[in-house]
Amino acid sequence: MNVVDMHCDTILRLMNREDVGLLENDLSVDIKKLQRGNSLAQFFAMWIDLGKEDDPMETCLKMIDRFYIELDKNSDTISLATNYDEIMGNKDNNRISAVLTIEEGGAIKGQLHNLRNFYRLGVRGITLTWNNVNEIGYPNINEEHGQMGLTEFGEAVVQEMNELGMLIDVSHLSDEGFYHVGKLSNKPFIASHSNSRAIKNHRRNLTDPMIKTLSEKGGVMGICFERDFLGDSENARIEDMIRHIRHIRDIGGIDVIALGSDYDGSNPNCEIDNIGEIGKLRDALELNKFSYEEIEKIFYNNALRVIKEVL
Repeated sequence: MNVVDMHCDTILRLMNREDVGLLENDLSVDIKKLQRGNSLAQFFAMWIDLGKEDDPMETCLKMIDRFYIELDKNSDTISLATNYDEIMGNKDNNRISAVLTIEEGGAIKGQLHNLRNFYRLGVRGITLTWNNVNEIGYPNINEEHGQMGLTEFGEAVVQEMNELGMLIDVSHLSDEGFYHVGKLSNKPFIASHSNSRAIKNHRRNLTDPMIKTLSEKGGVMGICFERDFLGDSENARIEDMIRHIRHIRDIGGIDVIALGSDYDGSNPNCEIDNIGEIGKLRDALELNKFSYEEIEKIFYNNALRVIKEVL
């Protein structure tokens, strides 16, 4: 079964490591593991810690450069994809698709021309905030920020991303910011790596009304394998993933569920150790009486539908 994973931080882990590359490494995502997992498309996030960067755009550009260096070195097995047709074309040529995203809207430094230039570099999705306040809006890291929506510039970013055809990612965004995006965006948006707050009460997860809103907008949320967003175990357990998936299906329907592992950006000790073992989740879903069509939607079809509509 094909796999579309909407979030990993692998490129960050490769920065400043000339001894390893994307083909094969000791991380949770590499090309050989993607092949074992039957990956159709892997989203690669350029993650920026705004609180530690003097120039977030420069740091992001360096990461994008490493991303392209790795694609060039492995062009026989993986290629950039900026839309649905390119994903399908890569599949026909036995190549995995790499989708380029940014995790931290502060990388555009409050300027729409920077957003457009990142688009020209191949970026097709932006997580509007990480854990820092930026020019776009506020993170969901604390209760105070939860009640704060997008800035005026943030509204312009949503509109421009709609016009360009980019995926607006609300994982990490404040609760009010989420609803602000929901009102403004005229296209489906995503929560690339977020789970259910009703199952695990963590601010990074979506409430039931959020899940309903996301579903009504035609968007998707990627089930995240970070243990702190799944349950109370020391490990990221498959049974907790199933609990979240079942609840989200009950609230928003099967069409709102996708995958967003957060590999190489989350705590270790996951029962699905790497992307090559993603079949463990498929097997667990089958054991829990999910239909083949439902599993296809979770693993790739829902993500592809949003990609086709937005990009």
